[in-house]
Amino acid sequence: MTNQATAAESQLSRGIRSFLVWCRMEKGLSRNSLEAYSTDLAGFRNFIEPLTSGNFPDAELLIRYLNSLYQKELSSRSIARHLSAVRSLFHFLLTEGLISADPTEHLSSPKQWTTIPKFLNREQIEKLIEAPDVSKPSGQRDRAMFELLYATGIRVSELIEVRLSGLDTGLGLIRVTGKGNKQRIIPVHAEALSAIETYVREGRPALLKGQTSPHLFVTARGGGMTRQAFWASIKLNGKKVGIFHNLSPHVLRHTFATHLLEGGADLRSVQTMLGHADLSTTEIYTHVVRSRLRDTLDQHHPRA
Repeated sequence: MTNQATAAESQLSRGIRSFLVWCRMEKGLSRNSLEAYSTDLAGFRNFIEPLTSGNFPDAELLIRYLNSLYQKELSSRSIARHLSAVRSLFHFLLTEGLISADPTEHLSSPKQWTTIPKFLNREQIEKLIEAPDVSKPSGQRDRAMFELLYATGIRVSELIEVRLSGLDTGLGLIRVTGKGNKQRIIPVHAEALSAIETYVREGRPALLKGQTSPHLFVTARGGGMTRQAFWASIKLNGKKVGIFHNLSPHVLRHTFATHLLEGGADLRSVQTMLGHADLSTTEIYTHVVRSRLRDTLDQHHPRA
């Protein structure tokens, strides 16, 4: 039965399957990245296969696929992500000698970051950090997570995977594993370390109830914190302090980067801490700062 299914598998499906195996085994992509690639490429395959009988498409069909994404009125970031997955697939196929030319070579990505990312002002971020009830173990954990996220700008996927062994309170450093399984060391300021130390000393043992876990942040069941649980926590605590709209862990990441640049940090340092492979990704935050300066000028200059 398995051999028949394999024999019936199309050329494109085999190529995608081989690519995903390579991403997992050779490139060491995270589970979340693999799931994103798999989902995007499944949509690509479903569009292309009826048009090619399962063979690899040419550049003309790729343009039709790209146009179909625009017709769905996806954001420029979503379209760019889909296109990145397809580009990575065909680069792999070319490297493996399965195709003789890369049909994605002349496809242009949509301009990204057409809207400035949302972030919190200083008063809002202070209120959010103070919102958790620290008389409860879960509140101590949430306070520590908010402090760490704002102190370092790490991704939520990196936050929930932080190991207890990755924290060095003496040196004020934390080790996180980002995209492509790349590790980076990020400094953590004293106030965030204090919240984390309180949680590790009091809240974490109360949540674990005698169990053990390698994760720094754990749930009441003793397992590692999940993305869904943290999203729920940040929305709940946001509502407590009147922050209702579009509040997500990524907003804290944007807030971290924006406030650093407003304080005079250089772009390269912010890039390193955020774990961006390309400086152009970090440059969006300079647009945020310029927008804030424009608002300040409009509000306070006598001739504005």
